[in-house]
Amino acid sequence: MKWPGKRPASARPLIGTALALAALLVASGPPAAAADGTPRPVAALAQGVVRGQVHDGAQEFLGVPYAAPPVGAARLRPPQPPPRWAGVRDAVRQAPACLQFAPFGLSDPQAVSEDCLYLDVYRPRTARPGSRLPVIVWMHGGAYAMGTGTQFGGRTMADLTQTVVVSINYRLGQLGYLGLPELAGENGQRSGSFGLMDQVAALRWTRENIGAFGGDPGSVTVSGQSAGSASVCALLAAPSAAGLFHRAVLQSGPCTLIRTPDRARSEAEARAFAAQAGCAGPDGVAACLRAVPGPALVDAARTLPTSGPASGDGLLPVDPARAIGSGAWNKVPVLIGSTRSESRFFVALSRPHLTAEQYAAQVMAQYGDAGAEVLARYPVAAHGSPYLALSAIMTDATFACHTAWTAQLFAAQVPTYAYEFDDPDSPTLAGAQVPGLDESNAHSAELAYLHDFTLGERPLTPVQVALAGRMKRYWGAFARTGAPAVPDQPAWPRTGIGTGTVLTLNPLATRPSTSFGEDHQCAFWRSVPGQST
Repeated sequence: MKWPGKRPASARPLIGTALALAALLVASGPPAAAADGTPRPVAALAQGVVRGQVHDGAQEFLGVPYAAPPVGAARLRPPQPPPRWAGVRDAVRQAPACLQFAPFGLSDPQAVSEDCLYLDVYRPRTARPGSRLPVIVWMHGGAYAMGTGTQFGGRTMADLTQTVVVSINYRLGQLGYLGLPELAGENGQRSGSFGLMDQVAALRWTRENIGAFGGDPGSVTVSGQSAGSASVCALLAAPSAAGLFHRAVLQSGPCTLIRTPDRARSEAEARAFAAQAGCAGPDGVAACLRAVPGPALVDAARTLPTSGPASGDGLLPVDPARAIGSGAWNKVPVLIGSTRSESRFFVALSRPHLTAEQYAAQVMAQYGDAGAEVLARYPVAAHGSPYLALSAIMTDATFACHTAWTAQLFAAQVPTYAYEFDDPDSPTLAGAQVPGLDESNAHSAELAYLHDFTLGERPLTPVQVALAGRMKRYWGAFARTGAPAVPDQPAWPRTGIGTGTVLTLNPLATRPSTSFGEDHQCAFWRSVPGQST
């Protein structure tokens, strides 16, 4: 998704090459046993044997290739199966992130490479082939332009819930999403959405190999946040993903909010990018783009961010929200939700210290004839500051109400469970805290509660760790059965048509609520032109 108001960050050195990665993964690495003599775990995959390690109560296999390196002549082409290897491949170091097209400037990955189609697998210590444990495949967010699966460890989730967790990288920026007909014409799906193809390839790899880790290929949950959630929306609508997963989790990325560009818009954006990269004109544009150095492609994208996967081709024939509304999608049970104050994150990055006068002017400019009514419903006095008032408007008009509307599309067709994360003391991302601002419950706040997350500004408190445990158990139960039912935890009711029931995830009072729509003024926002589905 496109993050509104993100302030530009200076380019950071782009390091890591295929040769460096190969050096990290050679089989002459760590010994076959841990320091205490315990044998390190192994798994026999279709491509060869990997040896992982024991870490914090779980076993992990890091930097496992799920596709061939998309470099050289393979750049801007669909992913191909990973090569086989002889002997035992050590899987104890994470692979570099994919090339970052929008470095965030806070905790950007330090190792990046175009050779990045790898994943990490986490499983309980007791897992063995044939255990048939439920599987969770994680798609990271980052506006389709930044981030990496390596920042989302799954050790605690795997150990606590007896699941197998897979966290993947996929191609980003215009290396992942470039809708040029000259590129699309080279593949059978007539598509330039290579990042989405990577995600489908990772799911196919999971179906073929997860049994070797003790996972059940017939019980796969695909899960994502922000642009990762929008990727899940796309997978729900992609015919080639049918049957590759059996449940879906969408966090802070509702399908009715993050819409896909059509082919015309995608091509126009791709032409502008190609010209910026020095590859103007249709003649030889594909070869030209494959020859441009990676850092130069990143520079060309500075003012031309990608819109992500396009619809209207063989890979994604219809925009996901439209496909779901029509009933023509890969139907599975759904767990969907958002954080209480999503847009505090974006406003803190863009206009943290706006005045009351600036607040009113921005609302009037943004909402036109409806601006006066918006100001009447969101007075500064009721929120405490212009920053909090604008954050409330942006949260309600975007993430909150679109989550409710998307949940209703699902609830009419499949078992659907909705949540709202609400911890008024949640940490924000490392380096993102603006002094003096309340950024709790903002976009990405829930990530530290579900993953062994490396981007939190501080550790969770004991009370928050307890909430994190409850959340992991809910997610694990949903992955196991399609219903987040956990003994000795508050019941999580299904979201019914028209009822809008959500589970409020609060450290002190996790409970069902039917006031979500009222709390976020969704009836009003549905009436504002251009805001609803």
